[in-house]
Amino acid sequence: MSAQTTTRGNDADLAENANGAQRLHTTELANEIEFLTARARSLGSGRANNMLAELDLKVRSYSVLSLACSGENPSQRELADFLSLDPSQIVALVDQLEQRGAVTRETDPRDRRSKVIVATTAGRNLYKRAEGIIRRAEDQSLSTLSPQERETLRDLLKRIAF
Repeated sequence: MSAQTTTRGNDADLAENANGAQRLHTTELANEIEFLTARARSLGSGRANNMLAELDLKVRSYSVLSLACSGENPSQRELADFLSLDPSQIVALVDQLEQRGAVTRETDPRDRRSKVIVATTAGRNLYKRAEGIIRRAEDQSLSTLSPQERETLRDLLKRIAF
């Protein structure tokens, strides 16, 4: 079998799968908000993870880095609460970023038993690059929405999330 025949076969399989999935767009599930938000998140995170791979980051590690670069000096507990992650997941993410020299753990001046996560110069530079990638991923994910619709969506999601 030639490479061209194999490619046509794969294209036909993809088209068939897309048509099969499209049939499901009229199901009750396709109108459930919980499903729609989960699907949108999955598609968006997958796209962003693929694009962030060039920096050896994923959405979760980007999120920790972003908050470390915010100037708020969040504690690991605050990161876990804000990102809705288990504290052990935060420890692993901070460990990875710390090994890369992107963040440091420093004693929290508000509570000496706690550590805050602070971005290094290398971390801030990495964040700037990653932020551009995240903006491009967001533009791709929201390409069917007008600027006004994007702002409306952002406002609605903030009301739900916070």
